[in-house]
Amino acid sequence: MSSKSHATLRYTSLRATIFLVCLLVFTLLGHFQVIPVVGATGFVFLVLLAGLVSAPISYVLLSKQRDEMSQQIVGKVSSIKVRTRQRIAEQNAEEDAADDAARASAQQ
Repeated sequence: MSSKSHATLRYTSLRATIFLVCLLVFTLLGHFQVIPVVGATGFVFLVLLAGLVSAPISYVLLSKQRDEMSQQIVGKVSSIKVRTRQRIAEQNAEEDAADDAARASAQQ
């Protein structure tokens, strides 16, 4: 379980790394004028290009990490749902008991 305890962090850091590697490659290609880059608009183009290329690469390479992250999130959401249901049931029981006590004292 410890290998999956940081699945979201691992997936996010790997995804960011893939994006940054793509950005570095495209920046180098722009620097050596393989890709025409002019000014700030050219840099924005490189960032968009890196995002466009890194997305399918991440989708293919990080499927295992994405599945682990999904399982982690589902587990946490499920435990939150269970705790919330228990808390609501306890609050309802307290309200019912208070209501029953109020009715009993009103009938006497």
